[in-house]
Amino acid sequence: MDGNGNLFGIRGFLIDAPDFGTLRGRQNGGLIIENGRILEAGDYDDLRRLPQARSINWIDRGTAVIFPGLIDCHTHLPQYSAVARGESELLPWLRQHIFPAERDFTGPRARQEAPQFFHELARHGTTTAMVFAAIYEDSCEIGFEAAKESGLRVILGKMMMDVGSYGQLQPKKVLSVSLVESERLCRKWHRAEDGRLEYAFSPRFAVTCSEKMMRGAAELAARFEAYEKVHHLFMSAQDYTDVYEKCGLLTPRTVLGHCIHLSPREIGAIAAAQSSIAHCPSSNLFLGSGLIKLDQLLKAGIAVGLGSDVAAGPELNMWQVMRAAIDVQKARTAYEPNLRPLRASESFYLATQGGARALGKSKIIGTLDAGKEADFVVVDLNSLLPYVKDRQSLNGKCVYRAEQIS
Repeated sequence: MDGNGNLFGIRGFLIDAPDFGTLRGRQNGGLIIENGRILEAGDYDDLRRLPQARSINWIDRGTAVIFPGLIDCHTHLPQYSAVARGESELLPWLRQHIFPAERDFTGPRARQEAPQFFHELARHGTTTAMVFAAIYEDSCEIGFEAAKESGLRVILGKMMMDVGSYGQLQPKKVLSVSLVESERLCRKWHRAEDGRLEYAFSPRFAVTCSEKMMRGAAELAARFEAYEKVHHLFMSAQDYTDVYEKCGLLTPRTVLGHCIHLSPREIGAIAAAQSSIAHCPSSNLFLGSGLIKLDQLLKAGIAVGLGSDVAAGPELNMWQVMRAAIDVQKARTAYEPNLRPLRASESFYLATQGGARALGKSKIIGTLDAGKEADFVVVDLNSLLPYVKDRQSLNGKCVYRAEQIS
């Protein structure tokens, strides 16, 4: 959307969260966009008086709210058709419901569903996502093609697993084939589309990956300066994080999913490695996995973002994930009365600037500051209010709409 060449302005109620616990709002705010970046941000009346603003066209959104694009740090492309299916502990749930869904996510089915998946992300205001594909090379290739067309910022990786895999290859071949296919995908897609698409080497978790698989993934990620995306399974082992440390999978570009039952030593190790954590509250509540020690992670200086974790998470709507994060911390206060609940502004931070920090992108997205990319969402609050007098005037518009800036 462009009002005058590569320079235009947009007016609305600006809201972002630059720091945990801080909410910043400008009721009559404005952004001046130039070549896809925020040139100026501030009060609309002040911006109108700037020399560079006098000749540009303004897009007036009136009372609509302008947020930074939401960030989903952990979700699964092949699993969206299986949301809320079954209810059991993680491993039986995977075998009964998820592995069959992923096994079918190839060829025509993947080509049909992948564009719909990214459309759903955008419809809910998510503009950046870290995503797992199935174990097949073509499922990831198709995912990247759909992500390219969507205009979203996507970090995507082929799922890697060589123990108990649902694929058809002989066990001895799975390891070498998975590493070769992952490297081929990375060479083609990592930093494609001017850096909007990136690759993540994605071992599922230690139960489904041999040590050779995890070491191989770590070596490839280091060679290509790509991401490493790892599920941190909720196990009762004394020190599960040590498995990833020894395999070289704890780095500043590592994002660990879930991390429910971490010991103080593990928290310290993750913080020392500058790895990040994707907190998936709606998923953890669905599977009854436990309540994350969010306060301890943040106190240790670990960057934490939120993830929908579809299909254990029931939906791609990050606003509902924010609500679930609040519910999780509220539940913890019943057992730890000295804790205070998570505030809405803090949950919003985790879905924006917190997620940007977790993905190493806080300098370019996550807030509405000048110098960052024009990555934002416009929300028509009138569409959300109860008892709207004239609902026909809404014409069935989406409540959330990502502004595509190029």
